[in-house]
Amino acid sequence: MAKWGEGDPRWIVEERPDATNVNNWHWTEKNAGPWSKERLRELLNNFVIAQNGVDCKVTEIEKLEGEASANNRKGKLIFFYEWDIKLKWEGRLAGASELVKGDIHIPNLSEENDISEVDMTVTIKGNSEEAQKVKTFMHNIGRDEIRKQLTEYLRSLKEEFSKGLILPKKGETSVKPDSVSTITSGFNKKINMEPVVSTNKKEVGCKLDTKTIELTETFQCRADEFYNAMTRIEMVTAFTQGHVKMDPEKGGKFALFGGNVTGEFKELVPGKKIAQYWRYKQWPEQHFSEVTFTIDEKDDHTLVTLKQELVPASEVEHTEENWKRYYFNSIKRAFGFGAFL
Repeated sequence: MAKWGEGDPRWIVEERPDATNVNNWHWTEKNAGPWSKERLRELLNNFVIAQNGVDCKVTEIEKLEGEASANNRKGKLIFFYEWDIKLKWEGRLAGASELVKGDIHIPNLSEENDISEVDMTVTIKGNSEEAQKVKTFMHNIGRDEIRKQLTEYLRSLKEEFSKGLILPKKGETSVKPDSVSTITSGFNKKINMEPVVSTNKKEVGCKLDTKTIELTETFQCRADEFYNAMTRIEMVTAFTQGHVKMDPEKGGKFALFGGNVTGEFKELVPGKKIAQYWRYKQWPEQHFSEVTFTIDEKDDHTLVTLKQELVPASEVEHTEENWKRYYFNSIKRAFGFGAFL
């Protein structure tokens, strides 16, 4: 069996003279937060919206909080961004004396939603007839114009952060634009781990019959790479293909797959062990299992052993299937940690 760096094309350093990120296989990332803040300010501050006899302008960016990053895996770019934006604006009807002032709140600009679906709330100060007309204008036309600015932010984000993440292959001096695939964190398809309706009724107060699950899986990666895939929010988002809530520290909570899986980190040993209190939504209320991932790096692969105690007996089969389908297989597909070539 091949050692690390032998046999598998993703590890063959001759493909690039500098041996950096061969075949663009490894997960690499750039912090796009500071650049994004500057770009959003350029696009939104003092932005003028004037149509149909109404003149409006964004006068201030009151709040701009969040983060953004660009990631490369297997020659594909994955962008993560989440922004909470509050704008102040003012405007008036043509020929009118009243200057109308108001706010616009964009609470969740993220890759989870298409720009056309991003929530945007328009409010005004005052309740005169002129103020209501200006508000209607901002609601119907102003929001669409601001969405165009947000679309430009995403276009320029992808253009700017494609540079240096996707590296030229052997014999190439630059990356051809049409050779780069750009996808969002959800890979344009959400995993919907809906609870399976069980026919086994569980009476409140009755003793619950539980079992222990033990699984082993081989991953072609380093131990710390698997550990990162399970604990770094951007990587968990990539393989679960949906919104993730996670605080990766002892006592930190997590929620995955639309809230169908929730729990708390019990112990974290980087590259070695992950222990969690873990529950599935359909289980009896407040019942948690205890999950332990033991991560063992070998010469040419990493062996992961999963032990899950206190699983409701009626859910053992479904739970085993879900670990394999939604965790192990998804991780291999997302990050290339699959079978040897």
